[in-house]
Amino acid sequence: MKNTRFESFDEVCREMTLHGRQDNHASIERVHRSLHRACTNELTPRQAELLQLHFEGGMSMRQIAREQGVSPSTVSRTIARAEERLRRCLQYAF
Repeated sequence: MKNTRFESFDEVCREMTLHGRQDNHASIERVHRSLHRACTNELTPRQAELLQLHFEGGMSMRQIAREQGVSPSTVSRTIARAEERLRRCLQYAF
């Protein structure tokens, strides 16, 4: 799978499902379950929080940085590491 930044968890799910596979409901559900399990078990609490603020909350990295009292580059690195960790976990699920 190419190294890509995703705009939402749904995009991650779609990419994992469509990567060499036919799109169907059962596969999408399996990806969602695996993604939830990976988020719960593999991410640090900080990574999970920042991903949630960015993807589910729709906040920009700059907004998150302001709210958290850190630099935007810290937020960006944390989210990138979380995405990579999820990608690694999910590649073995399928």
